[in-house]
Amino acid sequence: MCGIVGYIGNKKACPILIAGLTRLEYRGYDSAGVSTIEKNGLSLMKTKGRVKNLNDLKGIDKLEGTIGIAHTRWATHGKPSNENSHPHQDNSKTFSVVHNGIIENYAELKNLLEEKGYHFYSQTDTEVIPNLIHYYFLKDKEDNSTMKFLKAVRNACLDLKGSFAIEVISSYFPDNMIVVRKDSPLVIGTCENEKYISSDIPAILSYTRDFYLLNNLEFTILSKNSAKFFDTELNEIKKKLDVIEWNSSAAEKDGYDDFMLKEIYEQPSAVRETIGSRISNDLKCEIEELKFSKKQLQEITKIYIVACGTAMHAGLSGKNTIEKICRIPTEVDIASEFRYRDPIIDKNTLCIFISQSGETADTIAALKLAKSKGATTLAISNVIGSSITREADYSIYTHAGPEIAVASTKAYTSQVALINIIAIYFAEILQSTKSEYLNFLKQELLSLPKKIEETLKCKDQIFEFAKKVYQEKDMFFLGRGVDETVAKEGSLKLKEISYIHSESYAAGELKHGPIALIENGITVVGIMTDENLVEKTVSNIQEVITRGAKTLIITNQKINYNNFNEVIIIPEIAPFISPILSVIPLQLLSYFISKEKGLDVDKPRNLAKSVTVE
Repeated sequence: MCGIVGYIGNKKACPILIAGLTRLEYRGYDSAGVSTIEKNGLSLMKTKGRVKNLNDLKGIDKLEGTIGIAHTRWATHGKPSNENSHPHQDNSKTFSVVHNGIIENYAELKNLLEEKGYHFYSQTDTEVIPNLIHYYFLKDKEDNSTMKFLKAVRNACLDLKGSFAIEVISSYFPDNMIVVRKDSPLVIGTCENEKYISSDIPAILSYTRDFYLLNNLEFTILSKNSAKFFDTELNEIKKKLDVIEWNSSAAEKDGYDDFMLKEIYEQPSAVRETIGSRISNDLKCEIEELKFSKKQLQEITKIYIVACGTAMHAGLSGKNTIEKICRIPTEVDIASEFRYRDPIIDKNTLCIFISQSGETADTIAALKLAKSKGATTLAISNVIGSSITREADYSIYTHAGPEIAVASTKAYTSQVALINIIAIYFAEILQSTKSEYLNFLKQELLSLPKKIEETLKCKDQIFEFAKKVYQEKDMFFLGRGVDETVAKEGSLKLKEISYIHSESYAAGELKHGPIALIENGITVVGIMTDENLVEKTVSNIQEVITRGAKTLIITNQKINYNNFNEVIIIPEIAPFISPILSVIPLQLLSYFISKEKGLDVDKPRNLAKSVTVE
């Protein structure tokens, strides 16, 4: 949620800032704004609505400043409006600030500042920040040095409770910007005589691949040719430069109509890269990032997989594999609920946290709880240096590349592949499953890229079915075993981008209530990939057919296809790994239904790619 961009260099800042905000639109927002340092002081241009609306603001084309900050806001405190849009300034209009996150004690700070004569013009929590910086700046009687600027920002931030990523510019310091983060993402890209700042790497990937990744409460003074880092005591610290290997074209559409369709078609390469050298052609399974001994794994009595949304569905599919081949009890929990139910965690618990962005606020909070109770923590993320990877004891990355569309596709299939690899790795160390079966699973994983390409050939068949059902108001998704986890993900995708109400159920649960909702003409999607369960699932699907339902079946099993309206045949694969294939027709179904309805596939209403507030 929300997006931050900043620039210091020799070029006009405003076009770069707006281009960066455009690349961050997938994060979700309702207003946008920029502030630059001009010859006559700070500019401030902001508006409710889309980033493109900034280009219509009077005078924005006249901005010449080479230092600036920008923001896309997702309304939390105060409705979407011009006044509530970021950036915000102090009363003297000498400090401009953009902020991602939540200031939990803003009301208390606002009252304190009002007592000291400050006035507020918005309903936001953010407006306290520039005024607090101004208060501390005036209070300090030192000369107007950059260290005085830094002290004021540091003192203000130490007063803040909550999460924040902040950029600050000041008319007093026309060559500098100060940035800091706490529990909200912020990265600094650097190249000769230029610095680019963003809440997300893809927004500035076309300018540089060299990044500084900030830890919590590390304060940075930026100029166009330097970056100096300080701790909360204002001791200077050294930061290493990280090189991000993502290709900048990965953040562009490359001829596809939408990012979502592009990312669906990137799944063969995303899964191939995620498998990488972790499973070699001679069937060795090695994960360099994980150094578990047999003794460590034998001491684990329980595994929690904790995530939100699509990542949680990937965890559900992984639970099946881990329990079957590692023989360790595994529970999957929603991150937003996990820490509020006092989970039973101790030093013999392994907690696995999954987040595409690595910045999901609920997941980070759950991770911190698990660590406080002595659990071993393992993070799975797609973003190098993200918050959960820096908090966890162990980190392992999918290599899906930037995922721009809000509805996750290639991140999900990469996560499922990676969890299966982790399960195999653990099982080999524990010797809990015969090596012949583990080798079979490895071969199945290695075959995935080609089988995904084969599965994608169902595009035209799915497109024709979507044209028949796109106006429906309700749909149902059914499956048993691991197929039920795919039903959940298919149902979520449909809700996310087509706004059609849908429900997923374990197929055997139909007769325990949901069948009352089945009526003539309603669409039911069934997934069948496990030969041990296919007969029972067919029987359950038959129950909805007799009540007039239309059916779409995703299967790789030998069944009587004449019973169903539409059947999508996918390649045969081990049931544990089948979600990677069976979900693809469901991704395409949601995509084509959304397109038929004329909706914005990449930026569905009310949703954000990275949910950085709880």
